[in-house]
Amino acid sequence: MFLEKRGSHDHRLRDAFSKIKDEFLEHLQAINENTNEIQANYEKLLELEAKFDKVVERIDEIAMFVKHPSSAERKAFEITPLTKNEQEVFQALYSLVHEKGQAKYAEVGRRSGFTEELVQSYITNLVEKGIPIGKRYLGKDVLLSIDSAFCELQAKENILQINEMISEKVISQ
Repeated sequence: MFLEKRGSHDHRLRDAFSKIKDEFLEHLQAINENTNEIQANYEKLLELEAKFDKVVERIDEIAMFVKHPSSAERKAFEITPLTKNEQEVFQALYSLVHEKGQAKYAEVGRRSGFTEELVQSYITNLVEKGIPIGKRYLGKDVLLSIDSAFCELQAKENILQINEMISEKVISQ
């Protein structure tokens, strides 16, 4: 009888430990699921943070691109109105400078349809009217350029009021 009681007692003990073990396994599984969910959320947060950083970079780039010159910068370029021929010479120079960074009188002449001597005269007029044209000498050649801030302002606002027909005419040559 003693052995029967002991066997019954062992069986109950095994059942109790088995139940405790099952409960621990359920808790372990729940902890693992929660850990996986926390890890997945953490990874999503890292992805969102990286995307947010990219958006901030793009906004900064756009802000720099869209930045309009201050009124002080605009006043720095006080331009007297240009004649039609001066507009054509400027447009030819502007397009060459945009393409190559600089231009020679002869190139401006070919692009505008004027002689080199006439281009020289018109360039002098443009400088006198306030357009910031730079001249650099390389041997016998004169290399012309236009102030980059002025070019940017001209591209954005057409401060010289160059007619579209003039632009098309000069660009097509």
